[in-house]
Amino acid sequence: MTRRISILGSTGSVGQNTLDLIRRAEPGTFEIVSLTANTNTELLAKQALEFDAEFVAIGQDEHAADLSARLKGSRTEIAAGRGALLEAGRKPADFCMAAIIGAAGLEPTLEAVKQGQHIGLANKESLVCAGDLFMSEVRGSGATLLPVDSEHNAIFQVLAKDHPEGVTRLILTASGGPFLNKPIHEFDDITPKDALKHPIWDMGAKISIDSATMMNKGLELIEAGHLFDRPSAQIDIIVHPQSVVHSMVEYADGSVLSQMGSPDMRTPIAYALAWPERMETPVEKLDLTTLSELTFFAPDEEKFPALKIARQALEAGGHAANIMNAANEVAVAAFLKNAIGFQDIATLTDMTLQASEDTSGNVSDLAEILAVDAKARQTATDLMKRLR
Repeated sequence: MTRRISILGSTGSVGQNTLDLIRRAEPGTFEIVSLTANTNTELLAKQALEFDAEFVAIGQDEHAADLSARLKGSRTEIAAGRGALLEAGRKPADFCMAAIIGAAGLEPTLEAVKQGQHIGLANKESLVCAGDLFMSEVRGSGATLLPVDSEHNAIFQVLAKDHPEGVTRLILTASGGPFLNKPIHEFDDITPKDALKHPIWDMGAKISIDSATMMNKGLELIEAGHLFDRPSAQIDIIVHPQSVVHSMVEYADGSVLSQMGSPDMRTPIAYALAWPERMETPVEKLDLTTLSELTFFAPDEEKFPALKIARQALEAGGHAANIMNAANEVAVAAFLKNAIGFQDIATLTDMTLQASEDTSGNVSDLAEILAVDAKARQTATDLMKRLR
């Protein structure tokens, strides 16, 4: 039976890998409903033509004319702007890959959730910014949430969902990023070019910088808390440079179950696409006999303060994680423009949280969540002047 697919963020790394798997599948297995991008009209148009997409949306209005010109004569419906992204999420589909980067992915993903679709969740910020609201919508709509981050996908695969009381700990693994072995006294010299060179994973700029600061793992900590309904005390982060063990679940009897595989995002994407079945992928099969070692150790929170900041935000509750995420997005964008230093990313994020003393509020109200996000971005922008 053909599965109808929408991809929110089809021109990014996860979106392209999703389409690569669909391209390799048997004809008739998948059908593309919606594709979206923020500004990349060239790639979006190529994808729409190759997969005969029913609907495409470009996030920035000024790119609408270019997209229309590229798709002239095709059957694909074209729309632009924020409303178009929401419409893409609402289109009737069996599965939606939510892969828009950052808080911008929250509203389109919520629209897909409200339709009761199977959701491949690659946009961790939806849960970081609005975890309570998001999970409430999932339960109310009957949507099936399938995590695509390799760490959460690993936990999802080995978690005893029928007997959660037997689970004592979730263990998220982290590669450690490009600066794992770099001494902290050299961090002042780190450039955006340096930070974008991840040793294992091929990712977009925002995620690569988050990996370098280890904020990516902090965001995943908060995501895990909401996805698996676990408090901070039951979620650990350990560094595993080989990125072969993607995460682990510890049980009351002392058993620890892990999911292993080659570090390739097409594995968790395929798991979500085919769920509850499995599908073939071109991913290199894991050969344990060729691995010289698998190492694990605690992260250095002095070098990577983002981990501590994220855990404190999770434990604080309310809008703390939302504020943290907004400030981090502002800081990462500024670093990529060479406006602040690498260590300033965590500093600015923490400064913004400290300036937002009252993080309480209605975390189930979307308008309030968006307003808090906007205010935090402005606060971070204002505070940035102190770092120059």
